[in-house]
Amino acid sequence: MSETNEPAAGDRKQRTVTGRVVSNKMDKTVSVAVERLVKHPVYGKYVRRTTRFLAHDEANECREGDLVSAAECRPLSKRKAWRVVNIVERADERV
Repeated sequence: MSETNEPAAGDRKQRTVTGRVVSNKMDKTVSVAVERLVKHPVYGKYVRRTTRFLAHDEANECREGDLVSAAECRPLSKRKAWRVVNIVERADERV
């Protein structure tokens, strides 16, 4: 009997990220920008890198500037393979 280190199809842990909503002009879709710090290979300084992706917002409740948590899901369209899990912080509540 051979064992594999890969998880079974139902045991996979969903990847979640936290990012800022930069656009909510689409129906049931928001554009989320996720920032990460990458160390420069030569100078050692940390550089800010931004990745934008489309996330499914079923209730159309996200607004621009909201901090949201998104999880990976099956592809819902050509570019949309994430869904909004919850709104961490509202845009109008920030100072």
